[in-house]
Amino acid sequence: MIACGLSVLGVLGYKKISREIYLRTLLKDNIVFEIPVLDIKVPVLEGTDNDKLAVSAGHFPGTGEVGSGNYCIAGHNSTIYAEIFNDLDKIQIGDEMFLIDIDENRTRYRYVVTEYNIVAPTAIEVLKDYGDDRITVISCTDDGQYRQVVTGIKE
Repeated sequence: MIACGLSVLGVLGYKKISREIYLRTLLKDNIVFEIPVLDIKVPVLEGTDNDKLAVSAGHFPGTGEVGSGNYCIAGHNSTIYAEIFNDLDKIQIGDEMFLIDIDENRTRYRYVVTEYNIVAPTAIEVLKDYGDDRITVISCTDDGQYRQVVTGIKE
């Protein structure tokens, strides 16, 4: 029993260490999204398919670019998948969010939270271009029935 228990702990420890190494590689090689007040720092991969959202946030194709337009990202609020946005409901108007580009200078764009809304999963209007520079962060509510939408305007 002890050997079996130690084996299970060893496997779990290996998985955690492997995930941490993989996350550090993703943070180095990709756009990074941060909400310092919530201690969130995640890579942003292109696309929002399940494989990407299992390990990171994902950028909705066809929405803004880093630093311009409506840059829309999604991430899980889940204990089953990547727990990226589990604390998103704690964000406050006025909090800072940052996008860090993968350019040679790792340009850092600052956004200030202006809105927090709960919407239906079909509310795709949050992805449209509003004619300004913003970030839109989307995640499920705790029960998965609705979507949390956080909007930040670039300063």
